[in-house]
Amino acid sequence: MEKKMTLEYRHYDSLEAMPADERELVEAARKACQSAVAHFSHFHVGAAARLESGRIIVGSNVESEVYPAGMCAERTLLFHHQATAPNDRIVALAIASDPGTNECYPCGQCRQILHDVEKRQELNYKVIMSSDHSATVVEKATDLLPFTFAL
Repeated sequence: MEKKMTLEYRHYDSLEAMPADERELVEAARKACQSAVAHFSHFHVGAAARLESGRIIVGSNVESEVYPAGMCAERTLLFHHQATAPNDRIVALAIASDPGTNECYPCGQCRQILHDVEKRQELNYKVIMSSDHSATVVEKATDLLPFTFAL
């Protein structure tokens, strides 16, 4: 049996064309890049999530001399969220990088954790992947990893 999948997303050729709430989240993610520890890759990544309460939380990537012991910005943010505010569900999450030449897409591990959080909180949330000049938005994290791992 053959099946077909489609992916719906929005693309903005300029950040100014985005709705104000999404642009605000991208700006928070860009600011979070400043706290990244990226001595080896020199690729600073920031993530910002808006919670149902309206509060914005952030995370950044952390590299270690004992590679691969490090953490992506998205997982830093999501694990911190689970530890400190698990009942205040995520409604949107933005990712940015410095340098921001290209849109910043989550790695495979982060895509699985993004899905896990959606499943755990029983609420889909949009993911905004941005560069310095453009962004792509999906309405639910699971769109980024349609075949997820499940026990």
